[in-house]
Order: sequence, then C-alpha cells, then structure tokens
Amino acid sequence: MAAASMIRAPAGQNPRLTCHATGRSVGVVRCSLQGAVVGGRAEWQSSCAVLSSKVAALGAHSINGQVAPAPAPAPPAQNGAVLDLVPVSSINGGASSKNLPQPLRIADLSPAPMHGSQLRVAYQGVPGAYSEKAAGKAYPGSDAIPCDQFEVAFQAVELWIADRAVLPVENSLGGSIHRNYDLLLRHRLHIVGEVQLPVHHCLLALPGVRKDRLTRVISHPQALAQCEHTLTAMGLNVVREAFDDTAGAAEYVAANGLRDTAAIASSRAAELYGMEVLADGIQDDSGNVTRFVMLAREPIVPRTDRPFKTSIVFAHDKEGTSVLFKVLSAFAFRDISLTKIESRPHRHRPIRLVDDANVGTAKHFEYMFYVDFQASLAEPRAQNALAEVQEYTSFLRVLGSYPMDMTPMTAGSSSTISSSESSPSS
Repeated sequence: MAAASMIRAPAGQNPRLTCHATGRSVGVVRCSLQGAVVGGRAEWQSSCAVLSSKVAALGAHSINGQVAPAPAPAPPAQNGAVLDLVPVSSINGGASSKNLPQPLRIADLSPAPMHGSQLRVAYQGVPGAYSEKAAGKAYPGSDAIPCDQFEVAFQAVELWIADRAVLPVENSLGGSIHRNYDLLLRHRLHIVGEVQLPVHHCLLALPGVRKDRLTRVISHPQALAQCEHTLTAMGLNVVREAFDDTAGAAEYVAANGLRDTAAIASSRAAELYGMEVLADGIQDDSGNVTRFVMLAREPIVPRTDRPFKTSIVFAHDKEGTSVLFKVLSAFAFRDISLTKIESRPHRHRPIRLVDDANVGTAKHFEYMFYVDFQASLAEPRAQNALAEVQEYTSFLRVLGSYPMDMTPMTAGSSSTISSSESSPSS
C-alpha cells in the first residue's frame, strides 16, 4: 500500500481513466489511470473495478482479433502517475506464461485419493530399496516418492507433498528401528496399516567382476549384519563398510565404476543400476522379514470385521515396576494379546534423581513405552483397557488402530495385501 499511496492527483484536478489500443501487439489493450487519487484500499478496489470494466468494453469492440481504433489518450497531467496493464506476453521479450509459477487450484488442496488410486507414497531410500517394494505392496499402483531420510518422509506427508508414508519399524533379525519410533512420537501422523516384507539379499557387483577380486562390501548396517555368516562362509576376505541404504550402495558402486567393491541389495537394484548378481539369497536366515507401517495425516475408522492391531505409547512418573505391571494387567484381564513392547528413553526427561524418599541424588532413567496389541479400538474391551491404562500413566497417546497384515511371511511371497484403509474420520 506504500506504493499505492504515492499515486496522487495534483490539486484541483480530477482523476481520469483513459484506454486505447496499441499497435505493438495484436489484441492488447493498454490502460492508464491518470491523476487518480488512491488513498485507501476501498478506493483502490473501486478504481480497479472501473479499469476492468473499461478494458472489457474495449475488448468487446474488437474485430477479427483486432482491437477497434480508439481516440488517442490525453497526455498525463503534470505530476500525475500512470498505471499500465501490460499483458504477460509483452514482458521479458514475449516470454511464455507457462514458465511462470501457476496459482494453486482447488484440486491441489482436495482430500487425498482413496486407497490405490495413484496415491503419492513416500519412502526412505532410492529406487530399488526394500522400502520402495513395501510401498508397492501396501499401495499397488501408487506413485512412490523417494526420500533421503526417515524424517523427510514424515514431513512430506505433513506438508501434503505425499499422501502416505511407508517406513520400517522392526526386523525379525535386527530388531526395532528406533529412529522411527522416536519420529512417531515427534510427529502427528497416524498409523493406518502395516505390511510385512520378506527380505531377500543379493551380492551385487559390476558386470565381469569375480568374487575373488573383491576387497570391500558395502550396504546398510543391518544388511551387513544379516549376511555376516554367509559372507564368511563364502570365503570372502573383504572389508565391510556401512552405507545409508542397500539400493544406495548399489547405485554408488555403479555410478563410480568400483570394480573392487560389491554391494548387498535387492535383485531389483541390480536391474536398475546395471549390476550383476554374484550370489543370491545371502541372508543368514531365510525367515528374514521387515515390518513396515503405513502413515497418514488422518486416522482410519476402526472396524471389527477383520483382525486389527492398535499401537500406543505411554509414560509414567511413578517409581517402581508396579505401574508397568498394572498397565500390562489391564490387557491381560481382558484377554488382549500384546505383540510388542518397546522402551525408549524419555527425551525431555532422560534422568530422574530419587532416593528411598523420592528425593535425593540416585539416578534412574525415564522411559516411554511403545505397545502393540491385537484388538480394534471399536471393541469395548480395548476401550476399557485404555481407560484403565490412562489411570496409571501420566501420558498416553494412540498411534493408530489399523488392520493387521495377514499375508504369509515367506521369502517367495509376492502377494499384495487387501485394502487396509476405510474412509478417514473427520
């Protein structure tokens, strides 16, 4: 408004709107607001309205795309300001408006599409990662969006760049992925499903490279640990180095032409990056399975027509194990099976100082407890159990109540899960 307030008419003169056709561009109308006094927002809007109606009137008299001749404009008054409306095509040497930022549309802010209808699904890693395969299993036909970090995948959903995120939370050999448990508490996304993916590791190298020429093997730390005994049994005298992810390790070897280095990754990574499979199925345990959770901005409506799982996190501020015993008893008395319990240090209060009288200098860790149990929040027994848990805890949050993945956990399984989401709750 500062610039607008500087447009003033000389004393004693009336504002004048003049419009004329210019010969420099076909069908272009140039208008000037001469001597206009723009002292406030209301006057500015009124002047713009008059200007728009004048332009429309002139455009209506065009013939075969040409603007009809109009009287020559009056010269601007002394010290009067001229406001010209010039089409975008005449700016920057006729640059196309397609190169300029486009405004948001209603479709950009509309609710996410339903399950499997070209959802944008974020995952951590690069194409060829196991997380990409899990995203495809969870949402067949979706548009997978790779992210370089777990937290980026969370933020992609929160910022509407993606509709869902599929992230690992535990592996049958390596245990829990603690980073994602911490991120579940930090962010406000909801678990809307789970998918269990068999992990099938391969030893990859550039075409023509022999195993006895290798001096180094790189991959994700968990992949290296899951193949440790097999690599030793193969007689490979190699250095094992950690990398950000499995497919990223394969991409790195291929991009840098490293003929002395192999990567542990999936067979799809070998296809994507032009590598050769030196050994197939090198994981130490054939039952190696990773569990992924599907995250969304809104929770789903719990149901009772199929097996459901519910994930919660809680904390208590009382000393002793009796509180944890009471919490677990709330589920046991209602015949609710727990599938997981995980403790993580409380980030904001990691250490508590107590003695026998609850004051003093003895140090104890403060924990957050993550629990998964087999029941739907639509069941009264689950609702009553959580009501009792809330009495014993200082903090309780439901991370999600969602359908269980009931597909067989076999190494050769390639089936996809059925639709795991209902319509989001309002």
